[in-house]
Amino acid sequence: MIHPQAIIDPGAKLGKQVHVGPYSVIGSDVEISDQTWIGPHVVINGPTTIGQNNKIYQFCSIGDAPQHLGYRGAPTRLQIGDRNIIREYCTINRGTVEGHGVTRIGSDNFFMAYVHIAHDCVVGDHTIFANCASLAGHVTIGDYAFLGGFSGVHQFCRVGAHCMTGIATITFKDIPPYILASGNTAIPYGINVRGLKRRQFSTAAIEALREAYKIIYRSGLPLAEALTKLEASEQSEVTQLVSFIRASERGIIR
Repeated sequence: MIHPQAIIDPGAKLGKQVHVGPYSVIGSDVEISDQTWIGPHVVINGPTTIGQNNKIYQFCSIGDAPQHLGYRGAPTRLQIGDRNIIREYCTINRGTVEGHGVTRIGSDNFFMAYVHIAHDCVVGDHTIFANCASLAGHVTIGDYAFLGGFSGVHQFCRVGAHCMTGIATITFKDIPPYILASGNTAIPYGINVRGLKRRQFSTAAIEALREAYKIIYRSGLPLAEALTKLEASEQSEVTQLVSFIRASERGIIR
């Protein structure tokens, strides 16, 4: 499963049935679990841990040093879960000491070509990043988020679960869960109804989120009053929406 023209450092640990293509380089302190497929011309440096059944296509750079002027060679880390698809020319960097020291990628994500995930980012599960979507440092992406092609997220921003951004969306603030967003800079365009239906959210949940959106964005109420009004909701999705907004440090898109 290891091509004779691949270069594997003696300090790397490879699980069962790991495939490494020609001219790929696996550095020291890299651990790759069973049945992960690595194509040709991939570079993986450590400390990096990669789970099972991932597919990493040609010309990717995984686990290299963060693009941070203050980085001085500290052994920061990258952790990648299971069953991710990482297409051509993607770059995923390790964390920084100034951050929390680790970049974390969950499971079942699909990163299309030229995606960049910077230092100290946290990406959940089941996300899709279309071509050239990019995250600056310290960004958090919730489960099932979908970033349109050429989308960019500013450092320290959060994108909530089940969000969707349009092509070339640029955000400098947090995008709350369940929201459709687009533009430069990003503005909200309602609830991601189609995505929620695909994931079998109940009609009651979707209607409650639609009403919550109206209260937050269209009622004319100050945000604090809108959130107080929504706290009476018994719908868990609305509760999660309110909690996300209350925890925002950068503010939300408006």
